[in-house]
Amino acid sequence: MIQHVIADLHLSEEQPHLVRLFDHYLENFATKADTLFILGDLFEVWIGDDYQPEWLNNITQRLRQLSQHCAIYFCHGNRDFLLGENYAERAGMTLLSEYETTQLLGCKTLLCHGDTLCTDDVAYQEFRQQVRTQQWQSQFLALPIEQRLAIVNDYRAQSKQATAEKNDAIMDVNLNTVAHTVKEYDATLLIHGHTHRPAIHQESFGPRLVVSDWREHGHFLELSENSATSCYFEFNSCNREQWL
Repeated sequence: MIQHVIADLHLSEEQPHLVRLFDHYLENFATKADTLFILGDLFEVWIGDDYQPEWLNNITQRLRQLSQHCAIYFCHGNRDFLLGENYAERAGMTLLSEYETTQLLGCKTLLCHGDTLCTDDVAYQEFRQQVRTQQWQSQFLALPIEQRLAIVNDYRAQSKQATAEKNDAIMDVNLNTVAHTVKEYDATLLIHGHTHRPAIHQESFGPRLVVSDWREHGHFLELSENSATSCYFEFNSCNREQWL
């Protein structure tokens, strides 16, 4: 059994290179996997399942095709937390909980996007708590699409400015939160994204694998029964590094 893990692609119409790179991944790499875990921020923004721009159609169709022979699981990120059951069904994906445990590499593994682990970023956590309420989401999704787009673009601008002013350490995971969370779920392996700081860390409970974001290249973790390989690829190359 081969499992792939990806995160933080931030696909959008404004980044056609990333859209083409994802299409390349689906055609040349994902077809070799039995399971694909998408740990959030597949999309740069998601304003509701009723918004279906033209550029998204091919992605939806390709995911649906892949799902015929590869189980696809999606965990919400901080950019696409409004992605719902309607779109997940169209794309052949199964939605995961905020924290999900499964057996990977022969051990109990905790999967998550990773933003909930960045508890030193108090301002973000307060914002996250607000927008994850049912009341806020219901009110937002009831707005016209054009208004939702305007609100999201404003949030993006504010987030970019706030990120530029924050200390890098604040935006990384809090190791005490990490340890507490993994212990709560009785896991011995943690895999997450969000921080855009790909690496393998040896923590007190066991390994913590951080998936890379996508930029000029794409990235996926390839897991088998007893090995984890970090894979960076472009259209004509793929560099592999054994992590476990």
